[in-house]
Amino acid sequence: MQTTYIETQQVSFQDFKNSVLEDYRLGRISREMSYLGRREVLTGKAKFGIFGDGKELPQLAMAKVFREGDWRSGYYRDQTFAMAADALTVESFFAQLYADTSIEREPASAGRQMNGHYATRSLNEDGSWKDLTKIKNISSDISPTAGQMPRLLGLALASKVFKDVKFEGSEKFSNNGNEVAFGTIGDASTAEGHFWETLNAACALQVPMIVSIWDDGYGISVPTHNQRAKADITEMLSGFQRKEGENQGCEIIQVKAWDYPALLDAYARAEHFARTESIPVVIHVIEVTQPQGHSTSGSHERYKNEQRLAWEGEHDGLVKFREWILNYSVELEGREEILATAEDLDAIEAEAKKTVKEGQKKAWDNYQAPILAMKSEVLGIVEKLQQNAGVAEEVSRFNKLISVAKRDVFHLARKVLLVTRGTDSAERAALQNKYNELLKTEKDNYSSHLYSQSQWKATNVPEVKPVYSENSQEVDGRVVVRNNFDKIFEKYPETLVFGEDAGNIGDVNQGLEGMQEKYGELRVADTGIREATILGQGLGMAMRGLRPIAEIQYLDYILYCLQGMSDDLATVQYRTKGGQKAPLIIRTRGHRLEGIWHSGSPMAGIINLSKGINILVPRNLTKAAGFYNTMLQSDEPALIVECLNGYRLKEKQPDNLGEFTVPVGKIEVTKEGSDVTLVTYGSTWRIVMEAANELEKLGISAEVIDVQSLIPFDLTSEIAESLKKTSRLVVIDEDVEGGTSAFILQQILEKQKGFRYLDSDPVTIAAEDHRPAYASDGDYFSKPSADDILEKVYGMFHESNPNKFPKL
Repeated sequence: MQTTYIETQQVSFQDFKNSVLEDYRLGRISREMSYLGRREVLTGKAKFGIFGDGKELPQLAMAKVFREGDWRSGYYRDQTFAMAADALTVESFFAQLYADTSIEREPASAGRQMNGHYATRSLNEDGSWKDLTKIKNISSDISPTAGQMPRLLGLALASKVFKDVKFEGSEKFSNNGNEVAFGTIGDASTAEGHFWETLNAACALQVPMIVSIWDDGYGISVPTHNQRAKADITEMLSGFQRKEGENQGCEIIQVKAWDYPALLDAYARAEHFARTESIPVVIHVIEVTQPQGHSTSGSHERYKNEQRLAWEGEHDGLVKFREWILNYSVELEGREEILATAEDLDAIEAEAKKTVKEGQKKAWDNYQAPILAMKSEVLGIVEKLQQNAGVAEEVSRFNKLISVAKRDVFHLARKVLLVTRGTDSAERAALQNKYNELLKTEKDNYSSHLYSQSQWKATNVPEVKPVYSENSQEVDGRVVVRNNFDKIFEKYPETLVFGEDAGNIGDVNQGLEGMQEKYGELRVADTGIREATILGQGLGMAMRGLRPIAEIQYLDYILYCLQGMSDDLATVQYRTKGGQKAPLIIRTRGHRLEGIWHSGSPMAGIINLSKGINILVPRNLTKAAGFYNTMLQSDEPALIVECLNGYRLKEKQPDNLGEFTVPVGKIEVTKEGSDVTLVTYGSTWRIVMEAANELEKLGISAEVIDVQSLIPFDLTSEIAESLKKTSRLVVIDEDVEGGTSAFILQQILEKQKGFRYLDSDPVTIAAEDHRPAYASDGDYFSKPSADDILEKVYGMFHESNPNKFPKL
């Protein structure tokens, strides 16, 4: 068991003195970074700035109990902590402010995030995991208020899992579960539901988690008493306070942001509770000041009166810290010892200003160097083309720019290529080659890593077909997926599943029947009704090397998760440029059922808001099982939507359960045909097949294609190949009009150039714009039926050949 801060504080006075003065030095450097950062924005070198001034002391105290292997899930005020945890330097702070696209200079996001968003790099260059027990880990920040909280739950719960779950390589992710997850949040953001849902779940699960609430009395301009039922969050949380002897609730500690010794004590006690007893702790840090206001977008003088501003000046943490240092003395061996003189602290402050200014200048020069090099290269080529009409004017316009960004250089190159079109010269060819070379680099700088670029990317997993024999049984679809899960849990000890009713009863459709009894409550777990944190639970655990499957009971309930899916999970690899990953599998079920709340098809929203997640829509439970097998070999996240009406339908069970895979991004032709291509997915496939068989009787040969994977979509353009044969296209979907069918149509007609092969207008057949009624016939009248499909497809042929296909 790791020792805690309390147990390690037997230090000499000299060590204590050095520690205090180092904290003051780091606090002053951080403050000067905030001051200079704001000036850099206001003078136009950066676009926006949001800083951590005023929060230096509590973050220094928090950093003292943050150890290798621990994790932080916070927000954009934690620059002092990031520096104290060796995850940020002066140079990288300003590199992020300038949006430098170099990973080496800005390792948190390579310029993809606004400043104040911190991250450590969990992955090697090839996408493999580093030894996370040797790193002070910071999970990549996101801006949405309280959005960091659900992930925090999973980061903390992983420690509890690692106490019992071991697998090959698990020693790189945890030291026997002794890690603590630290969360930070602004006081006003505690009004968000994600905060309460996360804290509630943490208190129920008893996870090693410490949440720091920075309370400066405002949410931007809105005072705290207008944010919540009680101005004092400690008072509001009093019901969460654990009782002696109970394994529920949390510890709550309130401390002033300017009281250095009290802060050290508060965080030492918090670490002891979390690390040794696995008790969640809330530290409510009050009387926080914000010397420069919320951000560079406005001034806090607009909403704080003179009395408040004067109070903040007096209670500034660094001002109080200086006073405390100067007033501190102790008698040792008959001699008075002090920490520092005023002159000592003045020298520290002067050195801090110098350090920050030097770091800023270096960061700016490093940021400018590649832009200036690009400018020189392109302008040198363009000037050789000035004899061409219009080029000199473009060069003159470019040279008048006060400052030059990459976009200006690209604009110049593209304008010159435009005005010299039709010209065949070595100079123009050189400009075109240089433009293509630069564009490739900038595509990588700004658009790489939406999906994995490692050897484990989902589309690299080879297809292994199901194997059948004389002994293969016809069973309910739910038995196929259940028995496949059994093989998965046996094969991958790092895999676990959790969700509402997933454990004891084996999920509502018995797809996990008997799994909890066999593999235990830790690996097959029930959760409360809390979809946002079920997703976050999985996201955090996936970031720590586990392979979680987060079950959301019905597709409609994914809407509770969509913020986390869109803002967090889908962007993890992108916003860190391959520095972190979270290969979470989200399991859900849906489609073709009556009732407004159990039959929705929000697929268009999901596919548009979740780019970065594989969206997989198997037509039966065997296909679903194959997708689980595929994604567990991948390092990417996925949403797998099982067919809700398929659990009791018979399927032949493969002999190679746990081994067969379904390729991601590949369609399947389930019926050959020559007259029309019918494209669909999921539960609607059965209805399309029924209609296709009826069309055969009417003399129309329909080819049926099961998309299988919406994202990625038909990577080898096989649908276009089908259109070459049939010349007609119908897309059938149970989403609303203009929903997923519009996406599929765009992919086929535009990306695959399928329009070239059509002899008739393409047709989409979608559901009504409302959700299906609960009435027994609600599905028939709300979503496409076999009759609808038959009639609309027949209508296409009537239009082209009314004699052969008379009007119905």
